Amino acid sequence: MPQTETSSTAFALKGISSMATRQVLAELAAAWQAQGGEPVAIESVGGVDAARRVQAGEEAFDVVFLAADAMAQLEDSGRVVAGSRVALVLSSTAVAVPGGAVLPDISTEQALRAAVLAAPRIGYSTGPSGVALQKLFERWGIAEQIRPRIVQARPGVPVGSLIATGEVALGFQQLSELIHVEGIAIVGPLPQAVAIDTVFSGGVVAGSAHADAVRRLLAFMASPGADEAKRRQGMEPA
Repeated sequence: MPQTETSSTAFALKGISSMATRQVLAELAAAWQAQGGEPVAIESVGGVDAARRVQAGEEAFDVVFLAADAMAQLEDSGRVVAGSRVALVLSSTAVAVPGGAVLPDISTEQALRAAVLAAPRIGYSTGPSGVALQKLFERWGIAEQIRPRIVQARPGVPVGSLIATGEVALGFQQLSELIHVEGIAIVGPLPQAVAIDTVFSGGVVAGSAHADAVRRLLAFMASPGADEAKRRQGMEPA
């Protein structure tokens, strides 16, 4: 694909994302570059931290990838160019236990609630799935009962790593973040009645000198040709 901005320059697009999309973005960025697109360097950190850094406006990012609600806030505050947001992937929250452990029944909402009540330690993230789980536990009326058993992973720390080391017995996180972790067993996605699905988007960071290149990158990442990579990383096209 012809690239007007790269014909006489040697820049790399600088991006930041949450950990949930780290693997899929790496694969899509490599595919983009293989077909002649601009080099892309994406730093993946905790979503809360990524949003804070973009909001601060002290670093020269070109593109940001975060959950749709966080992206909307950044656009509202003027840190993401209005109208530049592109929905890229839908990521589902899944449940996992340490490798070798008995897999709990999570086939229904009632079964999942019983599994949570039975778990000695429960782990979830600071990201969108963690926020949604807190609300779910409150709706179930068990939030206070299980509070002493909750382990919330620090930003940027995969819940899967806490499961693998046995720090938690039942962990919740985006499936895309669990499928590459050794030492755990994925039980499956949440039952449909309480499914927690997150749409992740990309957008042009205000002040980027390479906005046109970012828009081309996002169009590529949202194209049907990127669908296979998304499914390979445990996600679905948005």
